[in-house]
Amino acid sequence: MISIIIPALNEAPNLQKLLPALRQNTKVPIEIIVVDGGSTDDSLNVCASHAVTALTGKKGRAIQMNFGASQAKGDILYFVHADAIPPKGYGESIIQAIQEGFPIGCFRLKFDSNSLLLKINGYFTRFDRSWTRGGDQTLYVTTPLFQQFKGYDESCVIMEEYDFMDRVRPHHPFKIIPKNILISARKYEKNGYFKVQIANLIAMRMYLRGAPKEDIATKYKAMLQ
Repeated sequence: MISIIIPALNEAPNLQKLLPALRQNTKVPIEIIVVDGGSTDDSLNVCASHAVTALTGKKGRAIQMNFGASQAKGDILYFVHADAIPPKGYGESIIQAIQEGFPIGCFRLKFDSNSLLLKINGYFTRFDRSWTRGGDQTLYVTTPLFQQFKGYDESCVIMEEYDFMDRVRPHHPFKIIPKNILISARKYEKNGYFKVQIANLIAMRMYLRGAPKEDIATKYKAMLQ
């Protein structure tokens, strides 16, 4: 079984779209766990209306995802952001990748936008480079491997997926499944394409230089709304 873990904070409209899509887009047995970080909107009611387990935990994506993983029953963990929609057959694709010897991996991504620049961004996620990865692409990992590497570093207030992948990938092969996750372009629409790209570049350079995660988060949040 695949345990799908969704960290959320005030994501009611996105959960309303994501939760049914998760069931419709695979025939593989799944459980869905939403870990809420203290939403003040209708998120918990949306989960209840879709008969989805909703846990309330401390705010912080790494903390929320670890909490969800600790409650999961599946032998595969699949971490999905609330504003993403996995493709049809995503569960089958994950199981096939694991059977091929890839205990960790992700999908490519496509933005819900007709912007040519965002189409170019999505195109480059097929290449295995650190700057083309990210949590938006939804990360799968076998439960034993997640436990072996002690999950996400809860001191990471940003870029927790990068930290986890960087710890695991030197020891295990990583698969980029050639299907597209559909993700929201809301950050680009709100801030502008180039402003987001510059913020991403600065955050990545700070991360590669080993800057404290708190400093990266502060800088990133100061640049974007």
